Amino acid sequence: MGYAMAKNLRARIPAEDVLIIQDINTAATKQFVEEAGIQKIKVADTVRQVAEEAETIITALPEPQHVKAVYSAMLDPPTLLTSTSIQSPRLFIDSSTIDITTSAEVAALAQGSKQGIFIDAPMSGGVVGAQAGTLSFMVGCEPEHLERASAVLMMMGKRVLHLGRQGAGLKGKLANNYLLALNNLATAEAMNMGVQWGLEPKALANMINLSTGKCWPSEVNNPVPGVVEAAPSSRGYEGGFGVGLANKDLKLALKDAHEAGVKIVLGDVAKQLYDAVEKDEKCKGRDFSVVYRYLGGKE
Repeated sequence: MGYAMAKNLRARIPAEDVLIIQDINTAATKQFVEEAGIQKIKVADTVRQVAEEAETIITALPEPQHVKAVYSAMLDPPTLLTSTSIQSPRLFIDSSTIDITTSAEVAALAQGSKQGIFIDAPMSGGVVGAQAGTLSFMVGCEPEHLERASAVLMMMGKRVLHLGRQGAGLKGKLANNYLLALNNLATAEAMNMGVQWGLEPKALANMINLSTGKCWPSEVNNPVPGVVEAAPSSRGYEGGFGVGLANKDLKLALKDAHEAGVKIVLGDVAKQLYDAVEKDEKCKGRDFSVVYRYLGGKE
C-alpha cells in the first residue's frame, strides 16, 4: 500500500518538491525511482535521514514493533538536524494499524523529543484504494493540526475522518476492522448456507445486497467465486486483504477491548476461527474472504 500511496503523493505535491522514500525492500525503492522518471525522488539510507530532511513524515508499517523501531531510530537521540528547506514543525503521520498503547508510546516519544507533531491516521480501502487514491483516513490529532494533516492525506485518499485527539483515529479503525472481520465471517457462513440449500450464488448475493444483510463483504468482496468478478475470491483468493492482516487487526482490537473492560461475545470465537484459517495450507496468505473455503463452501 505504501508504494501506491507514495506514487500518489509524488503526482500531487509541487513538481519542485522532493519526495524522500525509505524501505527495507531496496528492490521496491529502485523500481519506484525508475517508474518516477524525471520526477524528484530521493532514496534515504536510513529513517533518521528521512526525519532530518523532510517536513512531513508518513509511516505505514505492518506491526506495532516495527512502528516502535522506526520512531526510535528517527527520534533517539532527540537532536535531529534541520534542513534549510523545513519551514514548519515536522508533522509525523503514522498510518499503521497498531494497538492503542503502542501508538500512545510513539506519540509520547515524538512529542517528548520536541521534534514535531505526531498524529495517528490509519487507513481503510486496501491496495485498490491506495492505487486509486480513494483511501479513507481515520485521524486522531488536536483540532489545530487537522487542516495541515488533511491537506497531506487528501493527496492519497478521498476522506479524512477526524475522530478526536491522538489515538482516536486508531480506536475508530480497530472498531471498524473488528466489525469487518465479523461481517466477513458471517457473510461466508450465510452464502455457504444458501448455496448448500441450492440457491444460485449471484441471486442470493443480489438479494442480500438489496436487503438488511448488505455489507462490504457481501457487496464488494463476496467470498463466493464468480459472484463479484473483481473480488479476490474470483481469482483464487489472491491479493486483497490478507487473512493474516485481518487476524492481526482482530487480535489488536480484542486486546485493547479486553484491557478496557469491554464485554466481548462474538470476537473471541471469531478469533479462534481466523487462527485456524491462517494456519490452513489451502487458506494461508490469501484474502480473508477465504474463510468461505475453510468452511467448505462450493467453489
